Amino acid sequence: MTKRFTLKCIAATALLVAAGTSLAQQTIKIANIVELSGAGATSGTNFKDGVEMAIKEINAAGGILGKKIESTTADTQSNPGIAKGLTQKAVDEDVFAIYGPVFSGSIMVSMAESRKAEIPNFTGGEAAAITQQGNPYIFRTAFGQAQSFPKIGRYISDVAKIKTLAVLYVNNDFGKGGLDNIKKALANTNTKVVAEISTDSGQVDFSAAVLKAKQSGADALFSYSNEEESARILRELKKQGWNKPVIGETTLTGQKVIELAGDAANGAVGHVGLTVDAPNPEMLKFKAKFYQEYKFISDHNGIKGYTGVYMLKAAIEKVGKLDRKAVAQALHGMVISAKKYPGVLMDVAIDKNGDLDRESYLVEVKNGKQEVTTVLPPVNPSLFATAAPAAAPAKPVKN
Repeated sequence: MTKRFTLKCIAATALLVAAGTSLAQQTIKIANIVELSGAGATSGTNFKDGVEMAIKEINAAGGILGKKIESTTADTQSNPGIAKGLTQKAVDEDVFAIYGPVFSGSIMVSMAESRKAEIPNFTGGEAAAITQQGNPYIFRTAFGQAQSFPKIGRYISDVAKIKTLAVLYVNNDFGKGGLDNIKKALANTNTKVVAEISTDSGQVDFSAAVLKAKQSGADALFSYSNEEESARILRELKKQGWNKPVIGETTLTGQKVIELAGDAANGAVGHVGLTVDAPNPEMLKFKAKFYQEYKFISDHNGIKGYTGVYMLKAAIEKVGKLDRKAVAQALHGMVISAKKYPGVLMDVAIDKNGDLDRESYLVEVKNGKQEVTTVLPPVNPSLFATAAPAAAPAKPVKN
């Protein structure tokens, strides 16, 4: 009797394990590890919403290889240590992919955990160092500084013809990377950096920083900080009567910055890799869908999260099976066509480091709105020969 009972228990346990395995294989588990509170709340919330909207769409269309995506979301509180712990938790839960964190300082710490577990990790972080460490499992969903800063450097020196420049930056991995890359981009030009003004993440009062910029006598200011701080900088510049060009990158002219800064944002110029106002039909559809879903306009972080899920979908379908290592390998060197995968919004190439190449934009804030003034081609248009017609040279946009 005891032996028979034992055999029955073993059989029942085997059936439960088999059922659990079968159930696990029916879904693709994704961990969304983002900044929902703290200094990165705006970035993380938009990124999260973009990821969730893409998942909803993909699941409604039948999933990936017939399997639905199952996601969980966790708040890093904009703290690198917490981000690392949450990534380890996701590893323990055996997720197929991780999205986030968005802040460069957090992903720089947490990606060591996803790398050890060989889990593809998609990030909106832009610090150049993220993809310079030989991590085969890290992938950007936006330009890194090494790709974007040469473009804004050319604008400053060749188009705006700025002779002297003050740089105001946030003193973290993201900001220091920006300082290094703008100096590198301008090193062999006629533009000289005459002031380097450091500020803190989460800083509220920028009166002293703006005063230093004014006292430098620079012809223009390059501002590089997080969204909330960028809005405060723009308001302080207006308060102190700054009447010279204010130039920056994506975080200076984003939708949330414009909302927070009000008319103080008008006139700010930036290079952006992603904007919902791009002259692109798929992007405009995304803008409308996102607003319908969340009742606010997405910034670049929402686009990063959304397109990142479709990048994963394209790679899994290319591999033809749920194999994390094979999917990561497939992503390197992959060119994803927006015609085949509209969710990537525009043709995108991924290099051996996990960095992206695609078209980007120069924008100016006018009347409280971000307006695209110039469409810039990919750095290597030849990569897209099989995905679409060769990219056109940089061209102004008529508004």
